Amino acid sequence: MGVLDEIIVGVREDLAEREASLPLSLLMDAVAQLPPTRDPMPRFRAPELAVIAEVKRSSPSKGALAEIPDPAALASEYEAGGAAAVSVLTERRRFGGTLDDLVAVRSTVGVPVLRKDFIVTDYQLYEARVAGADLALLIAAALDDDQLRHLLDLCRRLMLTPLVEVHTPEETRRAIATGAPLIGVNNRNLSTFEVTLETSLRLAPRMPAGALLVAESGIHSAEDVRRLRD
Repeated sequence: MGVLDEIIVGVREDLAEREASLPLSLLMDAVAQLPPTRDPMPRFRAPELAVIAEVKRSSPSKGALAEIPDPAALASEYEAGGAAAVSVLTERRRFGGTLDDLVAVRSTVGVPVLRKDFIVTDYQLYEARVAGADLALLIAAALDDDQLRHLLDLCRRLMLTPLVEVHTPEETRRAIATGAPLIGVNNRNLSTFEVTLETSLRLAPRMPAGALLVAESGIHSAEDVRRLRD
């Protein structure tokens, strides 16, 4: 079993506990009472560079990154620094995040907020919406074509902007086939954890006109940003 598969096993176990304590029907009722989400696309499509800044305590590849005792305070600093959106890791076992982090960030910042997690069920999208997310990450490597299309459709119905993540040419082809307007290229190989910006540079020419590309991971300098922007 690969690392991604192991993470998803844990995600499903934690998800079962949340479903037992808060039924999907109650989340659906709550969603019906919510105001519209914030649309990130105008800012993402603007001429100036758009940065999605991340609230992330740890990762399987790097281990502990930062304690982040106050996610809302960190997100406020990101917003003050010009971030176009804030990504919040909500996976608990490998990344040290929770939905409470997202709730705290949403209550503090005015920019769109992305739920970054390993989303494989409808329930997770409903709870993302209730927690205050405006965007949701869908990882192509974790979903087959039918699942990806279904969750993309549900995102649209919930007014969540889907960010479809790819890291291979085949995943890119699948994402394009769904008509996903926002495609993220993970520069980290999910099997070896090797990180290279060449992944984004190699896959960018495959994107169709109208699709918006997000480069994820491995950005360490202003020169890296310039290469990716160009």
